[in-house]
Amino acid sequence: MDHSHHMGMNSMDHNSTMPPSHHHPTTSASHSHGGGEHNMMRMTFNFDLKNVELLFSGLVINTPGEMAGAFVAVFLLAMFYEGLKIARESLLRKSQVSIRYNSMPVPGPNGTILMETHKTVGQQMLSFPHLLQTVLHIIQVVISYFLMLIFMTYNGYLCIAVAAGAGTGYFLFSWKKAVVVDITEHCH
Repeated sequence: MDHSHHMGMNSMDHNSTMPPSHHHPTTSASHSHGGGEHNMMRMTFNFDLKNVELLFSGLVINTPGEMAGAFVAVFLLAMFYEGLKIARESLLRKSQVSIRYNSMPVPGPNGTILMETHKTVGQQMLSFPHLLQTVLHIIQVVISYFLMLIFMTYNGYLCIAVAAGAGTGYFLFSWKKAVVVDITEHCH
């Protein structure tokens, strides 16, 4: 089946075996095709304020005020995503249930033997903390895909909202993240 008419070709370039009802020039990004709605996704960055679909077909931005509202909502969603990542790490550290210390001999300088200690931390699979981590992980994955799809609208305002929200969220939440430095680490 010849679909060259989707590329903006005029109807004279079509194969003559095509039914006459299928000969129509494409004048907009959205047109009827076989009884259903077919939306051509824009693949270039733009700063449109009208007809910007946001995740769902019924959620369309048509005014500067709606874009400002969408910008704030997307910004907050991206901030929440960054906060959720840090919160999950913090919850994981608090829910660790078993700590084991293992010592093992390692060769030292001048033929001596040193004891090196390793800390092993575990968590039980059938526990409330692990169930909570699983639910939070699902929420985090869904939000990350929403943010990706919002960015893929290629609308500059929405892309800026995703990036600025993620950056602000990282700035606000990640400074609390504990940085652990292992003084016995030999490879830097």
